[in-house]
Amino acid sequence: MHLGVDILENEISKRYPGVLEQLLRDHTTQKPIYWATDNYEELGAAYGYMSPIEVKLITGKNGHVIMPRVQKDKVLQQARSKEMAEVFTPSWICNAQNNLIDNEWFGRKNVFNTETVTAKGLKTWKVSKKNISFSNSRTWKDYIRDTRLEMACGEAPYITSRYDTTTGEFIPVAKRIGILDRKLRVINENVDSSSEWLKAAQTAYRNTYAFEWQGDNLLLAREAMLYTFIENYFEKFGKEPIKKSIEFIAYIISWNVWQMDGLKGVLPESCKEKERTNVDLFGEQEKAGCKACAGGSIHSHIGVQCLIKDWRKKDPNAKGPGKRIKYVDLLKNK
Repeated sequence: MHLGVDILENEISKRYPGVLEQLLRDHTTQKPIYWATDNYEELGAAYGYMSPIEVKLITGKNGHVIMPRVQKDKVLQQARSKEMAEVFTPSWICNAQNNLIDNEWFGRKNVFNTETVTAKGLKTWKVSKKNISFSNSRTWKDYIRDTRLEMACGEAPYITSRYDTTTGEFIPVAKRIGILDRKLRVINENVDSSSEWLKAAQTAYRNTYAFEWQGDNLLLAREAMLYTFIENYFEKFGKEPIKKSIEFIAYIISWNVWQMDGLKGVLPESCKEKERTNVDLFGEQEKAGCKACAGGSIHSHIGVQCLIKDWRKKDPNAKGPGKRIKYVDLLKNK
């Protein structure tokens, strides 16, 4: 099953009604994620920096508005790199860095693959053919439960390597090297029942997190993670998962991959919206913005603090699994 590098929003809407709306959901505000970039403002007011990304803006005749970076105009690529320090990492580097994490976790090297260099001097990797082995103290279930986070994820190449973000080359399921790709490989090797596979995959997704500033990148990351789920299920069982299973994975993704200014722990540019006017003792007006933006603790920003879910806990005040928590509450006060 090959769903393509550029996941088309029109295709998602047609094949899986309602799922695109879930992928656009921001659970902090209970509204759609927003553009958080001015790259699309020439398309109209609805595409402005703080405007929400609505389904109608990226489907129908607008179905090609959002596309992977490798397919964007070169001038636009350079502008985004300059303005937002947007740099996309080749898959071989993602693989090498993910290998370092797994080397530590397993206590040995070359667990999933061996890094190699081709005759032309190109760096790549050779997939390990044998099933991944585990010690007595750690099992495959421990591995998929190991919580990992990609910061400023862009199109999330460290989580799922559906394609090389620098070349646009599609990568087959069996050769993928992302955090989630590895967890799904382990599940594929250890589970044969469809129901058990789905349960294990949900565990893997619940323990895989990422955040991103720009709304278009965030949607691309969420879409890639969703299609990775579908492609792996098809690879294992020769058919697509039912729509209910796809919807639930999309729900998990919409919580675990969220929009945020990683330096402040708030929604991008939300501190500026909080600027207010105070009146001092002498009746003079003064602006009071966010003092933390000028230098201070991440806990002190007055912007909209982002909510995520701890899926291991139960929230007595909310329906469904997981407990809502503020991202900044995970960080130590300093």
